[in-house]
Amino acid sequence: MSREPASPTVVPERLRPVLEATRPIAERFLAAGKRVFLVGGPVRDGIAGRPGGLEPGLDVDIDLTTDATPDEIETLVSDMSDAMWNQGKRFGTIGLMRAGRRFEITTHRAEAYVPDSRKPEVRFGSDIETDLSRRDFTVNAMALSLPDLVLVDPFDGITDLAARRLRTPLDPEVSFSDDPLRMLRAARFIAGYGLRPDAELVTAVETMGSRLGIVSRERIRDELDKLLVLPNPSPGLWFIVNTGLAEEFLPELPALALEQDPVQRHKDVLAHTIAVVEKTRPDRTLRLAALFHDVGKPLTRSIGPGGVHFHHHDVVGARMTRKRMQELRYPSEVIDDVEQLVELHLRFHTYKMGWTDSAARRYAHDAGPLLGRLNELTRCDCTTRNQAKARELGSRMDELERRLGELREREELDSIRPQLDGVAVMEHLGIPPGRDVGAALELLLQIRLDEGLLGEEEILRRLDAWWEERSRPS
Repeated sequence: MSREPASPTVVPERLRPVLEATRPIAERFLAAGKRVFLVGGPVRDGIAGRPGGLEPGLDVDIDLTTDATPDEIETLVSDMSDAMWNQGKRFGTIGLMRAGRRFEITTHRAEAYVPDSRKPEVRFGSDIETDLSRRDFTVNAMALSLPDLVLVDPFDGITDLAARRLRTPLDPEVSFSDDPLRMLRAARFIAGYGLRPDAELVTAVETMGSRLGIVSRERIRDELDKLLVLPNPSPGLWFIVNTGLAEEFLPELPALALEQDPVQRHKDVLAHTIAVVEKTRPDRTLRLAALFHDVGKPLTRSIGPGGVHFHHHDVVGARMTRKRMQELRYPSEVIDDVEQLVELHLRFHTYKMGWTDSAARRYAHDAGPLLGRLNELTRCDCTTRNQAKARELGSRMDELERRLGELREREELDSIRPQLDGVAVMEHLGIPPGRDVGAALELLLQIRLDEGLLGEEEILRRLDAWWEERSRPS
């Protein structure tokens, strides 16, 4: 099975910094009679000619695997580490920081999930080829021995990279049973590397999708995020829909494959959604909002004399978004932001008669710090092939952003608040804390949104008039 060459591999120049960083560790292991191998992204991406891993902007760890036991690893690197952590020791992994680099060194292993369990059974070994056989895909089942730089590629990962082919080292049923998350990870490699999945891999995902149920929601969430922030996530999204995998963790997505309206030729909402995700920049919050922005349409779809309608799908979709993201264990602040973007994604279209200062202020106030993302989502939501319609929407958005820019120069548009704070209101009116203060601040906020900043004399006159009216006996 092994195709290990007898001579050192010609190493791509881009791998040199990683190899230099690993050299002291490799020499320490060699002196102790242990073998150590570089595995994972640096090997794959060095061969593929890519500058880094599939997660742009992330500081990717240097992954090493060895025939040393976890205790032996700990002993060998303890005096050459700036910091160490052993939370993964029971799974064979020792982590360390050295010269600003993060390393994870793992004992050769074979692991498999047992039925209905989220915990892998870990068995340690001494054979690199067995270790590689338990990895997710052949393009990741390559190792570079250190420090002699011999490539170990028992499953033809190089050939598969060149042929843009995605397959598993063992039968896909075995690989996906070892870790069902690999079915979702396949989507990321299809999208990130332009790989074509083998028919056997596709069939295995179609038949084993329910196995994803034993994987923690947090791991699924993290894998979905990695897919969404790729430059071109569409092929991966289509893969999880077409194989039925999305039904297991994101059923709202395949539900968007609505029947086209024969009268209005309403486009497939699923195809539209994936196109919107594709058009947005790879920002996690923005991409999630694009993914969820129309999830309320299936529940609100109606067909009348005027064609198909989705009344209030923004409000319904926002509630659905919160529920699904909570299920996937997203942080509350991320849920809040995505829910707000989904709820506001139609707000722009309510101002068809033009943008007064008041309308622009209210739009900016409602969006708050999400204003830039909301504007981008609104622009990208236009996927029509009707060039006249697209130009009209683009022109209206340009006008809004121009008006917002003008207001920003005159006012604190990014933090619109009442012209007086609660303390000033209480001092001026001579009242204690309570509901009256809240009502006064709401009045002042509405004045600010409608009319902008007023002089101190005028705003106090308005406050006095309101208080006089409010204080009259009913």
